[in-house]
Amino acid sequence: MSYAGDITPLEAWKMLTDNPDAVLVDVRTDAEWRFVGVPDLSSLGRDVLYIEWNRSNGQHNDRFLAELQDKLPAAENERPVVFLCRSGNRSIGAAEVATEAGIGPSYNVLDGFEGQLDAQGHRGDTGWRAVGLPWKQG
Repeated sequence: MSYAGDITPLEAWKMLTDNPDAVLVDVRTDAEWRFVGVPDLSSLGRDVLYIEWNRSNGQHNDRFLAELQDKLPAAENERPVVFLCRSGNRSIGAAEVATEAGIGPSYNVLDGFEGQLDAQGHRGDTGWRAVGLPWKQG
């Protein structure tokens, strides 16, 4: 594993709650943010960083690292960074790229915002939203 590790949504929330320097980066697409919903950190007095790992058309965002570095100045590279996607797959790549660039420790949120597919092919039994963490419609 080339990043700090995988954590559950509840562990991510605890890290964000306990460490005021920790950052949550949602790497889903703009369409997912708008139509599915987004994590809500307002109770912690912070905002989520939104940087697409892939564009809505499925193409990889070649500017991902540059956008992340723009939002996290080099002086802040030692703060914990928690990456979140729909199901915990894209965010692995984001955590790996961030780690390679010296950002972090960087973590991946298992099951992401919506969770894995169930036996019926639906999401929503696991993930950030399913465990009752704060979120809002995009």
